[in-house]
Amino acid sequence: MATAAAATKEAAPKKVKKKAAPVWIWKGTSKEGQERQGEMSAADADSVQQRLRQMGINPTKVKKKPLEIKLPSFGGVPRKNLIIFTRQLSTMIDAGLPLVQCLEILYGQQDHAGFKQALGEIKERVESGSTFADALREQPKIFDELYRELVAAGEVGGILDTILNRLVVYIEKAAKLASKVRGAMVYPSIVLVIGVVVTVVLMVFVTPTFEKMFKDFGGTLPAPTQVVVDISHFLVDHGLMMVVVAGAFVAGIAAALRTEKGTRFLHMALLHTPIIGDVVRKTAVARFTRTLGTMISSGVPIMDALNVVAKTAGNRVVEDAILHVRAKVGEGKNIAQPLGESKVFPTMVVQMIGVGEATGAMDQMLSKIADFYDEEVDAAVAAMTAAIEPLMMVFLGGVVGGFLIAMYLPIFTIASAIK
Repeated sequence: MATAAAATKEAAPKKVKKKAAPVWIWKGTSKEGQERQGEMSAADADSVQQRLRQMGINPTKVKKKPLEIKLPSFGGVPRKNLIIFTRQLSTMIDAGLPLVQCLEILYGQQDHAGFKQALGEIKERVESGSTFADALREQPKIFDELYRELVAAGEVGGILDTILNRLVVYIEKAAKLASKVRGAMVYPSIVLVIGVVVTVVLMVFVTPTFEKMFKDFGGTLPAPTQVVVDISHFLVDHGLMMVVVAGAFVAGIAAALRTEKGTRFLHMALLHTPIIGDVVRKTAVARFTRTLGTMISSGVPIMDALNVVAKTAGNRVVEDAILHVRAKVGEGKNIAQPLGESKVFPTMVVQMIGVGEATGAMDQMLSKIADFYDEEVDAAVAAMTAAIEPLMMVFLGGVVGGFLIAMYLPIFTIASAIK
């Protein structure tokens, strides 16, 4: 019996690991005469040509792709690449192409190495039977939770192309909103850095030269000049220590902000900071209404939508308010009442959302609120820039002007003594 069992074991065929199909680089022309190129996985060149003809492309060149070393992907895919990918995928799905074929074409056309690798992994998972949303969940650095949840809703409802179109609109408007806020902070930051650099140069390199000249003339320095000289001595003598202390302070702040309490304190402070707080609050409202409106119109359940919206709020205080709303909705209440209790969202927003709930047009009302607050962010950013620019100019002019006055006072004193 043992011998028979051994013979059977030896006779059993060994499992052979399935070898991945080679990748082919192809070029061809479409029915409209446009040149196309890309990559495709297939057993041989004939299979590639056959599949290209099925896609309406006349192949002109097919060759095996040379071996390449794959580097690990660290995310950081530009938003532009994500928008183009989403728009093209929506167009191809709407045209009736199978999802795997769409992913294969987009994989071949992608020029960003990290994104290309991610698309290849997504395509392989979809080919192995995974849903598109589950495959996207394996790439959280590129596709955020909002993107994944909307795709899942689109797959379940059979409206993936429509969902992808909405995603493109959402990503573009979100990028535009973020660009406005970042752009408003560029000018003040540059002026502040220039002011600090100019101050250090004047104190460390220019002031000692004037001090030596004043000592040669003798006499007592005027009080403003003496203050500048004393500051210069302090910077020269303790400059390295100040750099170390400043570095430790920044590191401490960064460590504190990585904690729950530190992050919440910063976000609360930003909401209540004059000028800046208005921009932060209106930006949070625009993001909240745009995201929630997009998800509700895509068929995502309200509890799931609020959960995703809270995670993408961008401000811990706003996130807590949305999670409070979600908990109350879970108890059977509407959205407007707990939203008003949070004291984070303006009364107008709460009332308009209440009207949307009552009329059954919540997604449309949220879209209108988002459009309105996009314009409000424009106005708030313009007001913030108009308020900060004069302050920065006064700061820079005060530093340079104060230094010049302090340095020229002894010269006037010496000239008066000579006369």
